[in-house]
Amino acid sequence: MNIREKTAAPAGSLALPQFGIGQPMARTEDPVLVQGLGRYTDDLNLPGQAYAVMVRSSHAHGVIRAIDLAAARALPGVLGVYSGDQLSGYGTLKCTVPFKNRDGSDMIKPPRPALASGKVRFVGDPVAFVVAETLAQAKDAAEAVTVAIDPLPAVTLASEAAKPGAPRLYDEAPGNLALDYHYGDGAQVADAFARAAHVTRLSPRNSRLVVNAMEPRAAIGVYDPARAHWTLHAQSQGAFGMKGQLVDILGTTSDKVRVLTGQVGGSFGMKAPVYPEYVCILHAARALGRPVKWTDERSGSFVSDHHGRDHEMTAELALDKDGRFLAVRLTGYGNMGAFLGMVAPLMPTLNAVKNTPGVYATPLLEVSSKCLFTNTTQVSAYRGAGRPEGNYYMERLIDEAAHEMGIDRIALRKRNHIRPRQMPFKAASGMTYDSGDFPAVFKQALEAADVKGFAKRRRASRKAGKLRGLGIGSYLEVTAPPNREMGGIRFEADGTVTIITGTLDYGQGHATPFAQVLSERLGVPFERIRLLQGDSDELIAGGGTGGSRSITASGTAIVEAAAKVIERGKRIASHLLEAAEADIAFERGRFVIAGTDRSIGLMDLAGRLRGGLALPPGLPDSLNVSHATEPVPSAFPNGTHIAEVEIDPQTGKIELVRYSSVNDFGTLVNPLLVAGQVHGGVVQGLGQALLEQAAYDDGGQLLTGSFMDYAMPRAHDVCDIGFVSHPVPARSNPLGTKGCGEAGCAGGLGSIMNAIVDALAVYGIRHIDMPATPEKVWRAIRDATRAGGA
Repeated sequence: MNIREKTAAPAGSLALPQFGIGQPMARTEDPVLVQGLGRYTDDLNLPGQAYAVMVRSSHAHGVIRAIDLAAARALPGVLGVYSGDQLSGYGTLKCTVPFKNRDGSDMIKPPRPALASGKVRFVGDPVAFVVAETLAQAKDAAEAVTVAIDPLPAVTLASEAAKPGAPRLYDEAPGNLALDYHYGDGAQVADAFARAAHVTRLSPRNSRLVVNAMEPRAAIGVYDPARAHWTLHAQSQGAFGMKGQLVDILGTTSDKVRVLTGQVGGSFGMKAPVYPEYVCILHAARALGRPVKWTDERSGSFVSDHHGRDHEMTAELALDKDGRFLAVRLTGYGNMGAFLGMVAPLMPTLNAVKNTPGVYATPLLEVSSKCLFTNTTQVSAYRGAGRPEGNYYMERLIDEAAHEMGIDRIALRKRNHIRPRQMPFKAASGMTYDSGDFPAVFKQALEAADVKGFAKRRRASRKAGKLRGLGIGSYLEVTAPPNREMGGIRFEADGTVTIITGTLDYGQGHATPFAQVLSERLGVPFERIRLLQGDSDELIAGGGTGGSRSITASGTAIVEAAAKVIERGKRIASHLLEAAEADIAFERGRFVIAGTDRSIGLMDLAGRLRGGLALPPGLPDSLNVSHATEPVPSAFPNGTHIAEVEIDPQTGKIELVRYSSVNDFGTLVNPLLVAGQVHGGVVQGLGQALLEQAAYDDGGQLLTGSFMDYAMPRAHDVCDIGFVSHPVPARSNPLGTKGCGEAGCAGGLGSIMNAIVDALAVYGIRHIDMPATPEKVWRAIRDATRAGGA
């Protein structure tokens, strides 16, 4: 891995070089994890716990005629068997996005109970669950539950669900329409297209993906009757947010619910919401008076974890005679699955709006998308959540427009870049970009990829019997919307300092960069800093981790909390040092009387306060701070990724042979971890581009329901991934950070797919949908050859 990083320490920082901002430090949790000592939810066992197993529908659509629980209840060890009737007193799982239809009416949000009642709507829809003394007994009992279902016709594609006469999932959703979304001035956009010298159109299919986090979902529900209090041990992307969801579903108050999240083995958006299983085990814990544990198996997760992507879009780009962009238009469908996930409508709607314009000065934008119910697993956020999709549409359009107009694809991009002098720039999305130097990033990316040497490499590939293509994928992402975040700082009795924040690490490595920020701001020894993040009882706010927000949101919260620690410390130090508060300065971890050598260290002061230091009335009795920020604005990470592929025309097999990226993430707190995030995102982008696809048959059965049929990227599929940082610090937060967690996907989809089309252009092939599997590529080459291609 090659890391070149140019970030200067932000103004006002203390610049502690060994452990401060900008240092490529290894993750502090790695020694624990690589020894297998991590503590994940399934590793947790509570005294007296019972075990739950779900009973799921094997039909994609049908009317429930009867559920027979008697045989299951009679089996040894069975403590309880439950169907939807027993859980009818709870609230439903909710979509939290408040969208309106284009006519101003509210979108349709059918209620989703924890267990299906009356009707099943997808294979995997939970209809009952069993609790027993042992897991084996619970599994046996689940198999003994019989569910009589009268099958109904099913529909799995959003475009098919929109057709007249399609099977209807909900009476209250005619035409299976959840949301008819529209953004933009349709008349202005239509006029731009009418007067355009050229219009490029593509209909890219953004394929459905199974999230497949390394750790399957698991949870333990606990109920304390003396306090009427619920505790849920579960994976999440933020304990504070999940607690809020549960308070609503359980119909109780916030003091009656606690969520505890330990280490989490991946999520990518999937583990953020409450799932039906959590409601089920909390109900059983209260009914049985003992903890109830549930752990999914991989076969269950394929149908019960929400899926990602699945959009059918027509993308159009209008250009003038010189190749300048006039307008971009997206029209199509987003597949919601059988139920609305927590943020499901965001991806084909608002996030497409925010992220399609990218780094280009496109004056007009229109997005018209319909969100449809289908008889499939629900679809919601997956790494990027609309950001990779929007950038992918734009980058594919640009390559195709360049080909159709006879303009060099590099020149066309340069011609339409937003210039640094235009910052702040009001984009057609309505977002205002605060910073960025897109032409410089692009130029550096071309150099890093040695684009000038590509022709020579292509000739060498041709001699070896291979096709070679180069693809460019520029991107700009709009990170998570503004929300509050907690920054707590607590000085512990053992001499350590605890950061408390509402984002949550599910593989990113938050403990290290958060400690780097605090160490630099307060001079606290890095090795003494701890992170507390997964206990809702400790949090006063928390937006969770998602949308590439963590370092910006928690970083801002830590900076502000540190300032409050210094403020409190100055007041106490002025008393101890017998000086006016105005004469106390804070320098490199010490409170100093300006112009003298008299001082007291922050950690010494914290120790004296713990020891019962007597202070006059009105002074703080500790340095501890519990702080929540005002909403932290979105940021705009951007960059250019360039991929090269080789294709064997005899088999259609694609190999990614070169990959480089230049990225503007603003200030890099920890370049090593940032590079790792880019690597992971690129590999997930490669997975969608070349391998992964969730496929259903016409009856709604998932054909790719295991790793036997669903291909995941492996080490041999990936080449070395180059990473270069070209930072232009954000102006919207005190650290100047922009976020990096989803950028690899955003740059990866466009660059890899454009490289594939570039390689296949010799056959006259101008588009191929993801995943570009060997079979699909081979057929495209065969069909083009028969039609008279190369």
